[in-house]
Amino acid sequence: MLSDTEKELIVQIWDKMLPVAEEIGSEALLRMLTTFPKTKTYFAHLDISPRSEHLRCHGKKIVQALAEGARNISTLTTTLAPLSRFHAYQLRIHPTNFKLFNHCILVTLACHIGENFTPVAHAAIDKFLSAFSAVLAEKFR
Repeated sequence: MLSDTEKELIVQIWDKMLPVAEEIGSEALLRMLTTFPKTKTYFAHLDISPRSEHLRCHGKKIVQALAEGARNISTLTTTLAPLSRFHAYQLRIHPTNFKLFNHCILVTLACHIGENFTPVAHAAIDKFLSAFSAVLAEKFR
């Protein structure tokens, strides 16, 4: 699904995002919660106001998981198995929400990376996010 060049590009992008993980992750989450208000139901127990500590902390976790997945892309199913079980059985996140978040993270990356977010980078990240989401959604029933 991904060429070696795309895999390297994906790792590079997520490694660059790690120092600003809170910012990227919380911005993407806020974008999703604003654009797709039904997703707020999963965050009813958190303060989801802009720049809240809960939003920043959860956003950072997401970006760290994406970076970890990028580094272990060839073993993505194994790497994400605990997250897949957690999101399916405990949080009961419907898989559609992962696709909504993918769109929001793509827009956020485009805003932060700017002209360096080339069509090639965009396509590679989109493929990666689709694979990441598919693995997270595997356990959902």
